[in-house]
Amino acid sequence: MHDIIRQLEEKRQLARLGGGKARIESQHKKGKLSARERIELLLDPDSFEEWDMFVEHRCNDFGMEKQTPPGDGVVTGHGTVNGRLIFVFSQDFTVFGGSLSESHAEKICKIMDQALKVGAPVIGLNDSGGARIQEGVSSLAGYAEVFQRNVLASGVVPQISMIMGPCAGGAVYSPAMTDFIFMVKDTSYMFVTGPDVVKTVTHEEVTHEELGGAMTHTSKSGVADKAFENDAEALLQLRRFIDFLPASNREKPPVRPTPDSPTRIEESLDTLIPDNTNKPYDMRELVEKVADEGEFFELQSAYAGNILTGFIRMEGSTVGVVANQPMVLAGCLDIDSSKKAARFVRFCDCFNIPILTLVDVPGFLPGTSQEFGGIIKHGAKLLYAYAEATVPKVTVITRKAYGGAYDVMSSKHLRGDVNFAWPSAEIAVMGPKGAVEIIFRKDLGNNKKIADRTEEYRKRFANPFIAGNRGFIDDVIMPRNTRVRICRSLRMLAGKKLENPWKKHGNIPL
Repeated sequence: MHDIIRQLEEKRQLARLGGGKARIESQHKKGKLSARERIELLLDPDSFEEWDMFVEHRCNDFGMEKQTPPGDGVVTGHGTVNGRLIFVFSQDFTVFGGSLSESHAEKICKIMDQALKVGAPVIGLNDSGGARIQEGVSSLAGYAEVFQRNVLASGVVPQISMIMGPCAGGAVYSPAMTDFIFMVKDTSYMFVTGPDVVKTVTHEEVTHEELGGAMTHTSKSGVADKAFENDAEALLQLRRFIDFLPASNREKPPVRPTPDSPTRIEESLDTLIPDNTNKPYDMRELVEKVADEGEFFELQSAYAGNILTGFIRMEGSTVGVVANQPMVLAGCLDIDSSKKAARFVRFCDCFNIPILTLVDVPGFLPGTSQEFGGIIKHGAKLLYAYAEATVPKVTVITRKAYGGAYDVMSSKHLRGDVNFAWPSAEIAVMGPKGAVEIIFRKDLGNNKKIADRTEEYRKRFANPFIAGNRGFIDDVIMPRNTRVRICRSLRMLAGKKLENPWKKHGNIPL
């Protein structure tokens, strides 16, 4: 018995070393933590239960039978984050460059299957050179098995990918199907084909960082949701982020006690809107002033800045926020902002998270690049997402809500539950100047007449009361009372039950 116990401990020690001390040191020199150090930092102390520590690859080609490190390049298991169950896999770059083999994939699939059964989030810490070439199609089959589980888990349990090293080729498609992708600056990258292939095919010279680095994917492509300075910050922020999410689609989001009173009056909001309707203001200020303790976990902050998305808490409960940002493109909806907000709305709807929509939108961004890029289809994605959502929806129109963009931004007509407007709200088909120039085009040469007509239109239509008369706005509220009214509305909606007609699934305009 003593011999077996000694052998077990030796095997465990060998597995914990991964590719060996020298390779772990190499990771550290690059500013990266090892696979196990990442898990230790992510999970609560002593909560990690490891699975499949002794799994080895089964490849006998190219001399692979002489190298069979236990664990086969990925550490898998479950533990807790702030006491809540999480399944995790952490790829080990020190073992065959973290490359995915058939056995490696089976380990990941096993924890994903279990997460689906028990209803718990899956977090992937990606640091892999891609498919293990020595295994050929077996490795590709392993990727496909993981992809299939990503799809089955979608909308059932939250899936989060933390890219902490290379992620190339087919490896990028698993993170792409998860709910959120986070990256680490300077040490992580994602691309389908690397710089060498790009140079060969298109003759473009580009670095790894330019092609698929964290800044590229958080500001240009919109593939990633957030970038962090280093491994430690990334994992600590991930602990904070996971606290906003429910464990599965069968549960409500967690509630965290807060000292922030739901009856807090915020008088500074009465002066947030400038007197000049064309002057911008920072919508982020409103988000932070209505949130519990001013905490706003913003997503994709560097991408499509004309719309804000992220999570806050109201009376301790998670709320998803979608807000037009007048500081960027005057808050217009365009292709990128429509896609960004639509995906976020659909995530919230999947996981029972109420949606707060803050509206100041003058319309869809005009121009040939938008039309040629398919703004009609992309704008329809946001429309579809809001119309489909059955979670509680509270909308506050702060200033402009013009044209089709008014409809799209969680209007009463798309089953908005509670729709408020500030006294400064302008709800109309279009802005007063544009409307007058169409209605009274025969007077275009007469500046005084046009000015008078514009002011007449503004007083008649550019206010919240026409919509209020029709019941499209439930109340016109004082800005200072916004937090109070939102909290009351969400409390009233806590027991909301609404189901869409039975269908296999809808056909969203992709």
